[in-house]
Amino acid sequence: MTSPSRDSASDLVRWAAFSCVLVPVVLVLYGTSLGGAAGTALGLAAVTAVCRVLLRQSERGAARMPAEEGAPHRGRHCRAPSGSHRGTRHSGGTTPVD
Repeated sequence: MTSPSRDSASDLVRWAAFSCVLVPVVLVLYGTSLGGAAGTALGLAAVTAVCRVLLRQSERGAARMPAEEGAPHRGRHCRAPSGSHRGTRHSGGTTPVD
């Protein structure tokens, strides 16, 4: 069974593809040149393709989130243990040498 977000994502892509066909037809009916309508169709198709790719990446990232929740996160802002000073060049005291 598919999740509701997957169904809505597929529906969104279908509606976008439908509009890629419908909008140029309406433009031609209202007197726009075929070249202008074709350019519009290509632009809409490009935007739809990019949105589809971003939506799929987002879905994959959301699917990975529950699997990673159990693992401890050691990110950039994680506190180091007390007493460890990473990246310091001196081993002496904290007062600067003049």
